Amino acid sequence: MAAPPEWDATPGPILIIDDEPYILRSLSYLLTREGYVTETVNNGEAGLDRVRSLRPAIVFLDIMMPRMDGYEVCEQVRQDPDIEATYLIMLSAKGQQVDRERGLLGGADEYMTKPFSPREVVQRVRTVLASRATQRQDDERDEG
Repeated sequence: MAAPPEWDATPGPILIIDDEPYILRSLSYLLTREGYVTETVNNGEAGLDRVRSLRPAIVFLDIMMPRMDGYEVCEQVRQDPDIEATYLIMLSAKGQQVDRERGLLGGADEYMTKPFSPREVVQRVRTVLASRATQRQDDERDEG
């Protein structure tokens, strides 16, 4: 198991918020195997609290969950200036265009349908983290 390249290392865990134990285990295993640190939460309310305290670069967010659904978590994240830059990937078994549009219009950066391709998940994480690392470098050059 090779660690991910230096340019796409995340400062904290990748957060997975889903009420399905199988999804939590499979995503966590997949990303851990690729060298990433993950943390899992099984409901929206606790998930939002963890986003606020961890400030992860990426959150995988299920839509249908107890206590607070993914749409509400997404809305709360986007309204909070301290965490609004969090990259949100919504996960759902609902693959209809109207569901996808609702997620994206609600502030999600991406919308993935279950079941998802493990290769696609890993590629998206690498791409997002690499893009953020490049943006940080550009920002540091502009400040210097």
